Amino acid sequence: MYGSHYMVRLLLGLTLLSFLACGKKSSDCPAVFFGGEIVNPTSDYVVLYRNDVYVDSVKLDNNSRFSFNLEGIEEGLYHFDHSPELQYVYLQGGDSLLIRLNTLEFDESLVFSGKGSEINNFLIEMFLAHENEEPLIYDLYELDPKSFDQKIDSLKALKIAHLKELETDNGQFTGKELAMAKAAIDYNSYLYKEKYPFYHKKRTGEDTVHELSSSFYEYRKNLNLNNKDLTYFRPYFDFMKWHFGNLSYMTCMDDCHMGKAPISDRLHFNNHKLHLVDSLVQEQELRDILFRNIAVDYLLKEHNPSEECRVFIDKFRSLSSNDDHKKEIDALYSGIKSLQPNNSLPDIVVRDVDDNEVHLKDVVSKKKNTVFYFWTADQKGHFKNITQRIALLEKKHPEYNFVGINLKTSHTQWVNMLEEFHLDKTNQYHGEDFKEIQMAMIVDGLNKCVITQDSLIVNAFGNLYASF
Repeated sequence: MYGSHYMVRLLLGLTLLSFLACGKKSSDCPAVFFGGEIVNPTSDYVVLYRNDVYVDSVKLDNNSRFSFNLEGIEEGLYHFDHSPELQYVYLQGGDSLLIRLNTLEFDESLVFSGKGSEINNFLIEMFLAHENEEPLIYDLYELDPKSFDQKIDSLKALKIAHLKELETDNGQFTGKELAMAKAAIDYNSYLYKEKYPFYHKKRTGEDTVHELSSSFYEYRKNLNLNNKDLTYFRPYFDFMKWHFGNLSYMTCMDDCHMGKAPISDRLHFNNHKLHLVDSLVQEQELRDILFRNIAVDYLLKEHNPSEECRVFIDKFRSLSSNDDHKKEIDALYSGIKSLQPNNSLPDIVVRDVDDNEVHLKDVVSKKKNTVFYFWTADQKGHFKNITQRIALLEKKHPEYNFVGINLKTSHTQWVNMLEEFHLDKTNQYHGEDFKEIQMAMIVDGLNKCVITQDSLIVNAFGNLYASF
């Protein structure tokens, strides 16, 4: 009887959801096809998400092809995951979208075709443009504010002209598509300007943050700090992080009687950020991921499980409505506590080249201090740099045993890289569970290292460039 009533309620619920999403006629809710081919696959599956919510997954066939047939989905930004990589896809009813990509150059090789391809190719083009621009923009931070502003506005104007040309050639984008395309241009441009005062100071060696005219931040008058559609869009979220960091810093300089002195009290500064987000952002999901980001950033840089940390975590918990985020921050705090000097190394399982399970405590050298460092296949520039750095450190510091842990890479791809780059397989291990290792070892950057003496921690927050 219970099962019968449960099925009736479930079917009624699904019917109502379909009605709300699609209207009265099936023609109001056209299906979406999304499929394609993945060359050199690194996983058996492609998984589709809307924001951080699982939508569906499909297995690659024998020809490394996949296809989703989706009914009644909401128009907007999704992302597909082919572990360890992921990328955006914009979907709306009626789309028939094909992709082709090669995992050896995941983002660079990604091409969309079919109905719905125009907006998606534009978004990936803007993503790659931003990646290519970043090192060039870094050099521009030396410029005075007016010259920098003009350079950034010129870059933005070129992208807007390109978007207008696409609209002319391919017909009008939908309102939501156009808003997403403009956001991809606008928020990367705004991000550069939010970073400017801090990077300018760093590049020029000036003692204080440069004075800026009110026109430098003219774009702030038209900001939407509550855009639900952009909550999980990286350009928007990266901008929001820097925007609130910038506002907090400047507010503190003006109102907290610090004059032009650097703000060194991180608890004070991050409490400012929590307060500003609480005051200016009403969109609940966006609030929560911003609160989470502030808390993670604070704890990862603090490193010490002090009473101040507990006070900050209590404040974070009072503001956040996301129980998963609260658990994550508690776990992060516990991880920091467990990594204090003279504590035992976390009991983490990794895999060797033969795919055997190995406990981290069994990897450490009994005769030398061991240095654990981390790398991933999708950061090719970092992999090259860190390989060279380790080779140098091994010569300069033979008293240490250097052990690499690979993250976010398939086991097969990892083994192939060991072969290709002639790495010492006896000192390389594969971390299968990225999240577990990230939290247990507090992997907050790819130059991070953990130094141990036997299985006891010496320094869990070392840096391969600063600690030797």
